[in-house]
Amino acid sequence: MTTANIHIPIRERLIFALDVPDLDQAQNLITRLGDSVEFYKLGLEVFLSGHYFELMKQLKGDGKKVFADLKLFDIPATVAAAVRQLSRHDVDFCTVHGNDSMLKAAADAKGDMQVLAVTALTSLDQGDLDDLGFECDTATLVLSRARRALSLGCDGVVSSGLEVAALREYADSKLITVCPGIRPVHNDDDQQRVMTPYQAIRNGADYLVVGRPIRTAAEPAQAAEAIQKDIARALEDT
Repeated sequence: MTTANIHIPIRERLIFALDVPDLDQAQNLITRLGDSVEFYKLGLEVFLSGHYFELMKQLKGDGKKVFADLKLFDIPATVAAAVRQLSRHDVDFCTVHGNDSMLKAAADAKGDMQVLAVTALTSLDQGDLDDLGFECDTATLVLSRARRALSLGCDGVVSSGLEVAALREYADSKLITVCPGIRPVHNDDDQQRVMTPYQAIRNGADYLVVGRPIRTAAEPAQAAEAIQKDIARALEDT
């Protein structure tokens, strides 16, 4: 069985995707989740609310960790400048989505922040990759991008839990693996390559990104705690 990084606190392994359109909804969810979530992902939707850095400051002040999931993609100098700006806000993770020169620019500018390279979005299936012109299967693409990202100085990758076991065979625990597309039950939304929390951790995932299953639950804190229990059980069984 592949192995995740054993030094990560168990309750920090769940990253909640705070994908909401305004400040009121974000703060309401943060309050309702309380101690059930220790790590938050702030993506493009909340970025465009105009309250991104306000929320970031609030979360850091509450002792939470923050993942700035902006998938930076631009000329290397601009990517480097954006990464330096994010690092000033005590961000824990940020994402970069691009070629080798972009990834290297981000890695060189990251400071104490950890940079994650996006491999293949979990909303894409093999047919989508074929349409985009990739002449390989998903697993091959993810592994190739992960190898390049690590060699260029990135700290980890974002990938589906379906590919994480192969990544562990290549890089073991030195590569941070963050897995979106995590669904506790049968999935019928726009995510194509999905996996349960238990399976993803057993495959070697370090962190699990979960949004809708928590956000749309009648009791979000209970939903988050159920996933926390799955994570702990998977680690015990590994």
